[in-house]
Amino acid sequence: MTVTETRTGWDLKTLRTHLQGLVDLEMWTIPYYMAAMYSITEPAHHAFRLIEAVIREEMLHLQLACNIANAYGQVPTFKPPVYQGKHIPHIDFSLNDPDPTQYYKPYSAEIGPLDEKRVNTMCLVEYPKWGMELPAATMRTERRDYGSIAEFYDAVSYGMCELVTELRSKVNQVDEFGYFYNRFPKQRITKDGPGGLAQALGFVDLIVDQGEGESKGDSAVAVEHRNTADGYKESWSHFRRFNDIRSNLSGLPPIYQASAEPGDEHAREARRILIKDFRRLLDILGDLFAGRPRDDFGACMAEVGGDILACWQHGVVPKFS
Repeated sequence: MTVTETRTGWDLKTLRTHLQGLVDLEMWTIPYYMAAMYSITEPAHHAFRLIEAVIREEMLHLQLACNIANAYGQVPTFKPPVYQGKHIPHIDFSLNDPDPTQYYKPYSAEIGPLDEKRVNTMCLVEYPKWGMELPAATMRTERRDYGSIAEFYDAVSYGMCELVTELRSKVNQVDEFGYFYNRFPKQRITKDGPGGLAQALGFVDLIVDQGEGESKGDSAVAVEHRNTADGYKESWSHFRRFNDIRSNLSGLPPIYQASAEPGDEHAREARRILIKDFRRLLDILGDLFAGRPRDDFGACMAEVGGDILACWQHGVVPKFS
């Protein structure tokens, strides 16, 4: 990413607030995508594998966003995301021209199975920057909502550059995924000031390249940003993967049938266990990024996945809080 020298008035408090916002947004995507994926009854299905690959990359994005936040003195906090109506944290699709919600509709931010609403929402979440890069005037500190994740990261990158002297290396830096990226093994910020800024901007480049992609999402993800261990369609951005699913809405995979409210004690218990284990996952993440090592992150992620599946199998839509 190239960031101009234009001063836009960022202060440290505002930058930290925005960095926590990025953590919240990245965290929001993971349960939403997991719920849609586990609603599919055939794990070998192309759509299941595409979403699974995206979730793995979203976990990397969350880690990198947290590492940047810690480098600027914002210890990330984790609370259960809210899935309500059409609200997605910090993203206002109407700021795009054209407005993508006129094409990707209907959509919903409510947790649900892999259906037309969820597929459209997933495409919207990963919607690329459309057109020219935003001018510095639109990056001002009072902005809270952005047209896309890429624009949000652009804005924060301006603040990071302006406050480069505040960047500190080796502060609660976590690397859970280096093994999966042999061409991008350095996932911690190890330098102060300008050297650390270059590392942080490299993290942003990876996140945006994997997620929204460049050139309206249809160009290949850079080789150095591809998963080298357990990916699927590694050269495809998230936007391209989700659009691929959307291109065949009439051929969506079979899904579990479920109700919004549990129909029996088994369904209530399945949902209760999911909420409990998800809360534990958030506690683990909070510890990890506050400098308190945990060795149970991977196991807890697997348990949460199994809990989501159990909800679908017992005929109830998953809930996370």
